[in-house]
Amino acid sequence: MSDDTLTLELESRQVTGKHVKQLRAIGTVPAVIHDHGKTSINVQAPYLALYRMYQRAGKHHPVQLVANGKKYTALIKSATFEPKKNQLTHIVFNAVNRNQKVEAEVPIRPRYAEGEDATPAERASLIVLDQLDAIEVRAVPDKLPDVLYYDAEKLREDGDHVTVADLEIPDGVEIDEEMTNHPVATVTTSAALEAANAALAGEAETEQPMAKAAEETSDATAAPSAEAETENKAA
Repeated sequence: MSDDTLTLELESRQVTGKHVKQLRAIGTVPAVIHDHGKTSINVQAPYLALYRMYQRAGKHHPVQLVANGKKYTALIKSATFEPKKNQLTHIVFNAVNRNQKVEAEVPIRPRYAEGEDATPAERASLIVLDQLDAIEVRAVPDKLPDVLYYDAEKLREDGDHVTVADLEIPDGVEIDEEMTNHPVATVTTSAALEAANAALAGEAETEQPMAKAAEETSDATAAPSAEAETENKAA
């Protein structure tokens, strides 16, 4: 985990429900702190302060909050954004106990060789497919890593891959054993990738006429029944 201590002072919030639009209109973002089953605390903060906090902390870096004269260690549980402008509109914090393990989603990144910004495979014009960009870990808040790395030098030839087992896991951090063999990144060729995409496209094209044929068959079998019903009524 980074040594940076992220601290934010929050104001008490009285405005709730639909009226929070008024807060956003003046550059204030509503937030809430969940505190171990106690009554949730409605708070607010200036947009830039809260947005910068979210950018730096993500959902894995503990933050120090001050609200109503009380201090909290918390993780960001969720953040809501307005889709068109991608503006932060709401944040939910979860207060945590510094001495108890918590779960958090941590990003996964390659660690390149010194002076490099790509894997050996990519430097040889091969393609590296990212198959997992984040993973849930468990640790006490102060031990939560900002990112988990894998050795990018392992990706050299077609078929080479790294899994969760290859991640550099710091002491005190736990990962679900069932995730151990989950692929993180795999090397392939452009030809193999094109072939796979073509196969997927072919399957999609095959499914469309099959679905149409099934629909026509359904209509055909339904028609006699309708006619028979009409005849029975006529009789």
